[in-house]
Amino acid sequence: MAKILIVEDDQELSDTIKDCLDLERHTVEQSFDGRDCLSQLKFYKFDLIILDWDLPEFTGLEICRQFRSHGGQTPVLFLTGKRDLADKEAGFDAGADDYLTKPFAMKELSARVRALLRRPPQVQACVLSFRHVELDPACSAVRRSGETVKLQPREFALLEFLMKYPGKVFSADALLDRVWKSSSDATHEAITTTVKRLRKKLDLPGTPSIITTVHGIGYKLGC
Repeated sequence: MAKILIVEDDQELSDTIKDCLDLERHTVEQSFDGRDCLSQLKFYKFDLIILDWDLPEFTGLEICRQFRSHGGQTPVLFLTGKRDLADKEAGFDAGADDYLTKPFAMKELSARVRALLRRPPQVQACVLSFRHVELDPACSAVRRSGETVKLQPREFALLEFLMKYPGKVFSADALLDRVWKSSSDATHEAITTTVKRLRKKLDLPGTPSIITTVHGIGYKLGC
């Protein structure tokens, strides 16, 4: 038995999928728009996510990218009417594990669900370390000199991205594309504000800031 989240704005189809999975003794939750889905993924853990592409508020593609960027490891099965190879590539690049085009047979969906649930759990991401800061993607934890620091989701996402590429300079536009993506607050000012908050929370008195501003170019981790 697994805990499965169905994210599908067609309630009739969502109910049909739920009935099918209920018969296989899974615990099934439903979500009908992108914002509610992101809220559920923030507070609850699932063994599998069945994700529609075209959703109100946020698309399935945006949800998958955001979920993966925050360290989400749960398998994702896309349901969509998009059949072009380019769309499938976009889905997999966003972090999908499988892709099923509509219309589909419930037996095939059931078989794909079983296959994804049989996969061994993914190896947890390694803890990232730089100077006095440690970031654990698996449990979304950040420690400053051994003490836990509470970060907002956007702060965590930016720090994680920079810690994956220490010393590499990224322009504001590159950070917007990789961390903010299509978010409504995706502005250069948002980056500046987030960097200031990270410095305030993570920097040690009398030492260089963990994030360096490269004037006229962008930001990097370290001096």
